[in-house]
Amino acid sequence: MRNEVLKYERIRNLRIDKGFTQSQVALYLNVKQNTYSQYEIGVLNYPLDVVIKLAEFYGTSVDYLVGLTDNPNPYERKK
Repeated sequence: MRNEVLKYERIRNLRIDKGFTQSQVALYLNVKQNTYSQYEIGVLNYPLDVVIKLAEFYGTSVDYLVGLTDNPNPYERKK
């Protein structure tokens, strides 16, 4: 039985919780919807710049997105 958080689960859950479609998030990231879909299901690893953009988009930390913490609150960011 798996208890670990899969890295793609968080981006999918955040997208659904915020009411966005894959197309909307893909547009924000400047990637095709199919590419974003593959990020969510774990077929493609998303690059660091995408992780950073998603953290900013959802107002969370990169650590939360990749499962290093369960605290979704972001750290203080540089101005």
